[in-house]
Amino acid sequence: MIGTLENISLLDEADELAAMMIQSEPYVSYLESKRNVERDQKAQELVRAFLKVRDRYDEVQRFGRYHPDYKKVIKEMMQMKRELDTHPSIAAYKQQEKQLNDLLGELSKVLAYAVSKSIKVPTGDPFFDRSCGSGCGSGGKCGCH
Repeated sequence: MIGTLENISLLDEADELAAMMIQSEPYVSYLESKRNVERDQKAQELVRAFLKVRDRYDEVQRFGRYHPDYKKVIKEMMQMKRELDTHPSIAAYKQQEKQLNDLLGELSKVLAYAVSKSIKVPTGDPFFDRSCGSGCGSGGKCGCH
């Protein structure tokens, strides 16, 4: 019974934390920028065009450089991606998405490290992920503790 009450208490605290996240500035800004992209006709046209090019890109990738349209489609894909990324409402959305993701990552670290410093928390960036990934747990040269 004690374990069950502890679990219920933890779940209640998690619900409170989720409610706080939903009211946070990064989340509210993220939702606002998402709505802006959904209302922006030019952004929606760019997304549709990008998806069409991406489908062609996926087809070309199956054959690699041997596909007759390889260079043309790769170039189109890079141009569409650049156009998409530089559109003001899409760029703002991606920035807000990153800020929210960073906050969620920090929150994950705080929760995990409150339990144990040896818990591996994915950072989303393999170049800066400080965990050893091997799970050796030895505390040796790999940096696991």
